[in-house]
Amino acid sequence: MKLFGTDGIRGKVNSEAMRPETVLRVGMAAAKVLKKKHGRNLVLIGKDTRLSGYMIESALTSGICSMGMNVILVGPVPTPGVAYLTRALRLDAGIVISASHNPFQDNGIKFFSHDGFKLPEALESEIEVLVHSEGGLMERPQGAGIGKAVRLDDATGRCIEYIKSTIPRGVDFEGLKIVVDCANGAAYKITPWVFRELGAEVIAINDKPNGININDNCGSLYMDRLREEVVSAGADVGIAHDGDADRTLFCDEKGDIVDGDKAMGLLAVGLKETGHLMNDTLVSTVMSNLGLEHYLQSRGIKLVRTSVGDRYVVEKMREGGYNFGGEQSGHIVFFDHNTTGDGPITAIQMMHLLKKRRKFSDLAGEIKMYPQILENVAVGKRRSIDSIPAVTQAVEKVRRDLEGRGRILVRPSGTEPKIRIMVEGDDQRLIKECAEYISKIIADSLS
Repeated sequence: MKLFGTDGIRGKVNSEAMRPETVLRVGMAAAKVLKKKHGRNLVLIGKDTRLSGYMIESALTSGICSMGMNVILVGPVPTPGVAYLTRALRLDAGIVISASHNPFQDNGIKFFSHDGFKLPEALESEIEVLVHSEGGLMERPQGAGIGKAVRLDDATGRCIEYIKSTIPRGVDFEGLKIVVDCANGAAYKITPWVFRELGAEVIAINDKPNGININDNCGSLYMDRLREEVVSAGADVGIAHDGDADRTLFCDEKGDIVDGDKAMGLLAVGLKETGHLMNDTLVSTVMSNLGLEHYLQSRGIKLVRTSVGDRYVVEKMREGGYNFGGEQSGHIVFFDHNTTGDGPITAIQMMHLLKKRRKFSDLAGEIKMYPQILENVAVGKRRSIDSIPAVTQAVEKVRRDLEGRGRILVRPSGTEPKIRIMVEGDDQRLIKECAEYISKIIADSLS
């Protein structure tokens, strides 16, 4: 059983990687890999609002403490809040218990190093080897050598103050009416309170988590209710997080969606205008729309593309000395403020931009996107498609059909048993036909 995917460990609760006995061993293995001979040996654990979070938290804590490391529990906070707190408190590691945008039946475990970046793949591999080894976890401390767990009661307040500190003192949002869809997830307190404390009129929806309603027809994957609320309330903007609030999407005052590509384009131009866009470059993935690339080029900004996954965006940003990047899905990374995709910081930076400009619809309308279709084909298990001739031949056929007019990307999901298809081009009818053709070939070949 392979544990780590592109975004930590993830799966259905009480099966495979998300059984409590497996999670216990993950905690033990992580502690053994991360433990130092000297120092506090402290690990912070945060989570989203899933019912299973209690079970996973207890198993992880037990495993970590059994190997002599200590745990700080902060309860529900966004994934980027864990990255921030790990750095701010100068801890050895941070752990997030979340399956991000997945339904409540799933859960996952993500690790951050002491510097707030995701744990290197080499260390993830070490942990995975130990989890599966027979005797690797037999040697354990005794007596006073075991660890302890304590709670940090003001984690939410610390995160709120940090988010507010990312815009200049004296800036407020008086006069802005904002609808925030919290996805019944980790930011259900933080994002509404950030904007209320800065003077905005806030209407919070899906902000009453009960353990099983996280991402349930709400948040950044299901924005219909947000759009309706924005229009009916006469709001200036709508903000939508996913379950762990490492991503944010928007809608304008007309209820039209502003996706991650448009958000990154507007924010990149705003950063360039104030001299804060390093190397005049935005880092994004192969999924980002050609319309974004053309918009950036017209404003003297270069787009550097990576493989899909915020891990790869962050790696390229670190390699190239860039400070701004993200994904179409709404993972947006401001290196000047945090080390990972940060939904609340993305929201506050966008509101700061809007405060100085005109209507959101006018601003977002400057970016003209190519039609793009995204399809997900469920398969039995995650697998590569390169070894399946019928699929590779079909993809090549579509590439020839789209040559000079668009492009196609087909890849396995890094977090779910699905094949993801993106077709983009200048003709909506053509790309729809191409997407349907590829989806059928994949479904027939992998069913």
